[in-house]
Amino acid sequence: MTAAAGLRRTSRILLFDRAGRAFLMDTRAPSSDGFHRWITPGGGVDPGEDHRTAAIRELREETGIVIDDPGPSVWSWDFAVEFDQADHDAGHSEFYVVRTDGFELSATGWTDEEQTDILGWRWFSAAELEASGESFEPPDLPELIRRFGGVAS
Repeated sequence: MTAAAGLRRTSRILLFDRAGRAFLMDTRAPSSDGFHRWITPGGGVDPGEDHRTAAIRELREETGIVIDDPGPSVWSWDFAVEFDQADHDAGHSEFYVVRTDGFELSATGWTDEEQTDILGWRWFSAAELEASGESFEPPDLPELIRRFGGVAS
């Protein structure tokens, strides 16, 4: 199967704890080779939504954290999608920063696809992510953790 033409807009949340670590989720990519990578919570912007509204919804659905305002977008990323089972061939992500004192992950808002595709989750400093040898997206994620986490790592 080849990727269909189209752009997918997503909102992503850089979710930080007091130590400046980012909460990341290990997720399967739409790829027949089983590729998976660490990414921030977030997902697609639904029809009629803006990025800010999608960030609020996605954070609630994927973590159970309820917020009123994620603040302004702090970074954006335009990228080509090369996974062979993707339904789009390009993406645009807007990133928002949210801080938490900790939380208990709730999967009650997960879609059936997320129930299958989310393999795990944990907190990472930039150095831990780089040292892990694991794949992650976007490629600038360690730098984003350093820049917006508020704590040197």
